[in-house]
Amino acid sequence: MRQILKVASIISMALWLNACGAEASQAQQPTSPAIEVGVSPVKTVVQELTTVLPGRSKAYLEAEVRPQVSGIILKQNFTEGGYVKQGQSLYQIDPATYQASVQNAQAELANTQAKLAAATATYKRYQALLGSNFISQADFDTAEATYKQAQAAVQMAKAALNTANINLNYTAVKAPIAGHVGKSSVTPGALVTANQATALATIQQLDPIKVDIVQSSAQMLQLKANLQSGKLQRNDSPKVKLILEDGREYAHEGVLKFAEVSVDKTTGSVTMRAEFPNPDGLLLPGMYVRAIVNMGTDPKAILVPQKAITRNNQGQAVAMVVNDQSQVEARIVTTAQSIDNQWRITHGLKEGDQLIVQGLQKIRPGAPVSAKVISTSIQQ
Repeated sequence: MRQILKVASIISMALWLNACGAEASQAQQPTSPAIEVGVSPVKTVVQELTTVLPGRSKAYLEAEVRPQVSGIILKQNFTEGGYVKQGQSLYQIDPATYQASVQNAQAELANTQAKLAAATATYKRYQALLGSNFISQADFDTAEATYKQAQAAVQMAKAALNTANINLNYTAVKAPIAGHVGKSSVTPGALVTANQATALATIQQLDPIKVDIVQSSAQMLQLKANLQSGKLQRNDSPKVKLILEDGREYAHEGVLKFAEVSVDKTTGSVTMRAEFPNPDGLLLPGMYVRAIVNMGTDPKAILVPQKAITRNNQGQAVAMVVNDQSQVEARIVTTAQSIDNQWRITHGLKEGDQLIVQGLQKIRPGAPVSAKVISTSIQQ
């Protein structure tokens, strides 16, 4: 029994000494020093917002040239691919039969005018004798009717002459608008008919030029919601820029003119139209472009450097900030779009937050830090 008590006493003494040693070791272990990090105070700025949308160029004006009278093409008066003025003669149709029609109408007019002169003289003479015993009322009525018929015949002859002259003028097929004319579908010697289905040529005005831009209906609804809620402010004259097929930016800015009031059933998209100057003829109809469209202004945009935003295991965007206890705090944020190497944050940060932009690789949530404000130029 005495031996058991002695062994128990020794074990208790050993455990007490071990515990004292551990407490002494913990007491001697220094606390972790605060890590110095670079921070940038979050600020709000007025920021114009843009989006990139697909589009295709389209001629400002386009006219298909068709003959308005039938006949044989005698001459082609333009160079394919060249520029033509409005009213310039493009084709000459054989005018022989139409000249004959004009001459016939002129002769008919002269004939009716002669008959009118005779009818007028008779009518006036009978009018003077009316009331005497030399003519009857029936003779006067006949003379008056003949006079009015002669007047009507002259008007009909003038209309026929006018029609004949119009058809004669139509033998010179003229350009309805100014612009660049494409290839000709006929050559001299071809027979053409009035208002035929096949156009002789097509004229396109390319300066200015239109660009049809496609936007999804979902984007349109989101934009309208942001404008109505006040998150975005409308731009009364939104400017549009273009990125060409080879990646270059088009030198001239355009203006957004209008948007369709219906949604395409097959694509679920809305078409907007912009107008661009095209003095050099660089943009051609049917060319694919990307349009940078100004969608409005965010009066309180929060922009942060892209390097300050990381992703967690769930793919969520995370920003590290210094809280009031000088400790690292991880914030889940929502990024809207990239603007000049910065993210626009719509949720998760507020003005005045101390965003950590330097030393991110040395910290973890909850760690004590020493914040040092750095300039914007260093952040970039």
